[in-house]
Order: sequence, then C-alpha cells, then structure tokens
Amino acid sequence: MVKKIVNMLRYRKQFISLLVGVPSYETYVEHMKEHYPHEPIKSRKVFFCEVQEERYNAKGGKVSRCC
Repeated sequence: MVKKIVNMLRYRKQFISLLVGVPSYETYVEHMKEHYPHEPIKSRKVFFCEVQEERYNAKGGKVSRCC
C-alpha cells in the first residue's frame, strides 16, 4: 500500500511539472550521463534558471502561450 502511494505521488509531481512546462531535472541528468558523460552536469538551480530564461525570453521577452 505504501509503495502504491509513493508511486502516485511521484507521478503526480511529474504530471504537474509537465502541465506547467517545467522539464524534469532528473531526466536531464540521466540524458547527460548517457550521452555526454564527460560534460559537467548543471546544478538544479542553474538548470531551472536556464529553462525559465529560455521559456520566457525566447521571443524577445514576449511570453509564448498556447491560448
């Protein structure tokens, strides 16, 4: 029962992150280790700041929205 709850919470966090457009840091780390093992891995804070900068300043500061 506890394992089921832990899995639910993990998927809930992933769902909410994807819903608001925040890529997963864990996925980034896995990708870097697999494809670029000699490259340094950014800290969570640097990763998040760069993702936010890319998302909100990609079009000269204009927010890109779906609606």
